[in-house]
Amino acid sequence: MTGGILLLYVIGHLIGNLQVFAGPGDAKTPAKINSYAHMLKSLGALLWAARIGLLIAVIAHIVATINLTIENRKAKGGGTQYKKTVQARISTKTMIWSGTYILCFVIFHIAHYTLFLVEPGWKQLHDAHGLHDVYAMLLVGFSSPVVSVFYIVGMILLCAHLSHGIESSAQTLGVQTQRVRGLFRIAGRTLAILLAVGYISIPVAILAGYGREYREQATAKLVSAKGGN
Repeated sequence: MTGGILLLYVIGHLIGNLQVFAGPGDAKTPAKINSYAHMLKSLGALLWAARIGLLIAVIAHIVATINLTIENRKAKGGGTQYKKTVQARISTKTMIWSGTYILCFVIFHIAHYTLFLVEPGWKQLHDAHGLHDVYAMLLVGFSSPVVSVFYIVGMILLCAHLSHGIESSAQTLGVQTQRVRGLFRIAGRTLAILLAVGYISIPVAILAGYGREYREQATAKLVSAKGGN
């Protein structure tokens, strides 16, 4: 259940983020991603309820994973004399490490783009329509190769995590057969690849020069604001 909730969020979040490719808007119309962000903020208490719900789902997902790992080890009597992995893939055997990286990535991503702890000056970024300039934030943020690489690796691991989770859900739901497991595996890998390509396309495009002129203008504003302070 927690995995399903988080999967829906990841899909919805990508749909919102891809609006960055709609451009910066014009004198009459703000950037679509800025309007989208403004709409979310206007939800007020509902937005915070959704955020708290997601936080609970993340915590519950981590706790459930840890408990399951402990139960599995207890069931094996603390270890085995002969160990051979038959079906588990690398993504399965390294789940604890990839999960830790993803957790660190999520914390940094929230501190960066939601709480503005990494770039406090972003609070002052507004477009010509008075909306918070999320479009500029993405352009400036992902213009950093370090941030982009950290993001790309995080997305690859997250999507590998999702692929494994979707495949494993056949067993969780109690419907696992060789045929059903195969269908879940194909569905998981296909969705994971689509999500990875979608998320990764944003930093890659920005590093390749997408929105460069607007980014330079936003950077100049930030530098000017810092100088004024």
